[in-house]
Amino acid sequence: MRIKRQFLAVFVTAGLALGSSGAWAASTPRQDSAKQDMKDAGHETKQAAKDAGHGVKKGTKKAYHKTKRGTKKAWHKTKSTTKGAAEGAKEGARQPQ
Repeated sequence: MRIKRQFLAVFVTAGLALGSSGAWAASTPRQDSAKQDMKDAGHETKQAAKDAGHGVKKGTKKAYHKTKRGTKKAWHKTKSTTKGAAEGAKEGARQPQ
């Protein structure tokens, strides 16, 4: 769920950046060509893709580490429980009722 929020945040931020730069460009008279406008759009798209990629990387690393920690925790708990059960069985075998 957090990854979806990160994607949303990146795209909203990118949209605001693109929207605000577009409004600024419309309010100031410029003599740029269509070619330059296309280059600018390409650079902005590239930066938005990089930002999204960084968000995915961070979310993936976080999920990996949380999963690893949870797995180790479960393993330790299972080991301890199994050891306790085995010792209890040995004790019961020593003292038949």
